[in-house]
Amino acid sequence: MTTKSIKLSEETYRKLVELAGKLQTELKKPVSIEEAIKYLMKKRISDLAGSWEISEEEVMEIKESLRERWRAWRST
Repeated sequence: MTTKSIKLSEETYRKLVELAGKLQTELKKPVSIEEAIKYLMKKRISDLAGSWEISEEEVMEIKESLRERWRAWRST
């Protein structure tokens, strides 16, 4: 198997290690950084539904912003 080196920021590396730890707890077996990356690559955007914690105020801001953009787009 050929291997490649990649550069990651310290923050990204920490997050991958954290994910690997969570997966290890969930799967009850050691999980490598590579396995954590493969796990992320399998995810679909729909898998994230409901995982974003957002306040009602933020929801209203997003909706209003979208309405404004749609109005601007329609008038062009």
